[in-house]
Parts: sequence; C-alpha cells; structure tokens
Amino acid sequence: MRWREFVAGLGSVAAMASRPVAVRAQQPKRMRHVGVLTGLPEDISEVMVGAFARSLESLGWVEGENIRIDHRFAAGNPTLLETSAAELVGLAPDAILAIPAAAVAALQQQTSTIPIVFQSFPEPVELGFVQSLARPGGNITGFTFDAALMGKWLQLLNQVAPRVTRVGVLFNPDIAPSAPLYNRAIEATAPSFGMTVTLAPVHDDAEIDEAIGILAREPGGGLICPLDSFTLTHRDVIVSEAANHGVPLIGGNLAFPRAGGLMTYWPDLSDEMAKTASYIDRILNGASPADLPVQQPAKYLLVINLKTAKALGLTVPPSMLDLADEVIE
Repeated sequence: MRWREFVAGLGSVAAMASRPVAVRAQQPKRMRHVGVLTGLPEDISEVMVGAFARSLESLGWVEGENIRIDHRFAAGNPTLLETSAAELVGLAPDAILAIPAAAVAALQQQTSTIPIVFQSFPEPVELGFVQSLARPGGNITGFTFDAALMGKWLQLLNQVAPRVTRVGVLFNPDIAPSAPLYNRAIEATAPSFGMTVTLAPVHDDAEIDEAIGILAREPGGGLICPLDSFTLTHRDVIVSEAANHGVPLIGGNLAFPRAGGLMTYWPDLSDEMAKTASYIDRILNGASPADLPVQQPAKYLLVINLKTAKALGLTVPPSMLDLADEVIE
C-alpha cells in the first residue's frame, strides 16, 4: 500500500469513528411512557392529570416530545377499573400514577414490577401496599395522609354547625378500600364532639336518597363524605339531597363545596401533583420506588361555601373565614 492511500484510509477510519458520537449528540432522548389510572370521574381526573402534566413539564418532561402520558379513568366502576389497570400494564409504561386506593389495588393485581406512585388515601401500610412509610420496599410508593384527618373534619363541622349531634358517613363498601379506616377514625373521634355516628353504605342514587332521608328525620344530623370514587362521581346527587333535607355536608374534595356542599378540608391538589411528578421524574431517572419514602401532605386547603351556610341557617365564625383558602359566595 502506498503512503498516500494509507493516510487517506486513516482519515476515513477517523471519520467513521467520530460519526456515531456526532449522531448521538443530535438524536433526541428516548420517549418515556407514563400511565395514569384514576377511579375518579372524568372531570376531576382531567383536572388532576392536567396539573400532573404541567408539573412534569416544569421538570423537563414535555408531553409529545420526550414523554407520553396514557390516562384511564373508571368513574366509580370497579369492573372498568380492573379492565383499565390491565390495559395500562399491558402497555408496559415506565411508571404509573394511581388515584385513589382502589386504583392501586387494581394495579397491584396486575404487576409487581412496574413502578406505581399513588395519591390521596390513608394508611398504605395497613392496606398492604407498602412495607413501611420510610422504606416502601416494593414497586409502590406515593403520598398519603393520616386517617386522623377525619377528626379535623368533625371539629370543623362542630364549629360551623354546633347543633349537629348525629353524623352519617356515606361510602360505597364495594369500591372503597379506605372506607374502614375513615370510619374507624370518625367513630373514635365523634364522642369528643358530642356526636354519634351512623355508617351509611350506599351503592346507587336511590340508596343515597334513602340514607340522607333517614339521617334528616330527626334534628341534629350532619353528613360526611370521605373521598372515594363513588361519592365523588355521585356528588351532585349527594349535595342536592343534603340541601333538600337541610343537612350540612363536609366532603373529601374541593368539588363538594363547589357543587354546593358546606365545606371541605383536603390536601392541596397543585402541591400534591407537583410532588407526585417529582417522584415520577426520579423514577424515570433511575430511582427505585422501594427507596422513595411515602410522604404526608405539606399543605391543606379549607374551602367554605358561605352561600350554603346561609341557606342552612349557619353562621361561620369570622376566624374560620379568615383561615379559609377559598370562600364561595
């Protein structure tokens, strides 16, 4: 081989060697895939997914550019929840956001490997989703709150409606794994406010009407709706029946007072979605859910429907109005 050909060959080899590096530098990052499963109605789910997507974008994950989000919602339908969980797992996403406990339970039946980050229910250890709050230990972690929050609800109800001596608790036992935890906390705390508790399992609108009607037969009735997919899906019926019977209602989501219920006290959605997105971000960057501790909310929102309070003949203490994050008039 002549010297000129040898040098030319070296140049070609060098160009070939450097080419993959240049190509790699110009190629976009691999598209990542996140699933979202909610057991909540479509309107609430869309708000939560929107907040979640915006929080991801603030961390550099732009939908359609470097991340794809597949969303399934079940609106209180346990069969659809199971089907949707199987569909999402079949898509093999990098991680799944699940809201609330029923969605986690459905996913847990489908996968023990895909990372799952949960939101908005109490006592995940007792429910069998994680080994401990500090060290979840498996493929599931997320954000919880103490069921003792129900004691705060009773306190607020007592402050606004001191004549309430009997509290009914609406829940659907078929799709609310957290219901026994809520109910136990309410029953333990109610006597300290001079209240008795009636648990009211319901499955449809007719049973909602009947349960609230029974509660309203005697004076002193109040109503609590802890967050589950059924009560949130049927909130308009619940709020309407409570208003018709003159029963003050505190519910487990901002949607209740905005629909005409008396009030809510609940973790701040925007803050919770931002923290959830931060966990998904860490998982997409290699973290294991087993090592991400389950966290408690840092901020709660008090929302009071003053128009409803006046219709019920209730006076909201000025100190409560000063503390409220939102007053609906």
